[in-house]
Amino acid sequence: MADTPADLTWFRAAPEDATGPGPWIEIACGPGDLVHLRETGAPGTVVTTTARKWEAFTQGVVAGEFDHFAEPGSEASTGA
Repeated sequence: MADTPADLTWFRAAPEDATGPGPWIEIACGPGDLVHLRETGAPGTVVTTTARKWEAFTQGVVAGEFDHFAEPGSEASTGA
């Protein structure tokens, strides 16, 4: 995808009462209907997707489509 614009405004996806450096995911909307994501621990690594795909993903999260990844003992929750 395109290079990440330097002048993005990043928003941290963290609980309001969160303290410390994270790790957290940060999100920025850029030109060309693109959404950029990065981790606070690796801000130079940016994943870029379209606003349409980001919206579909967030709707899936709200609908519980990814809950199985967070279940204790699942491969996704253990990183295995």
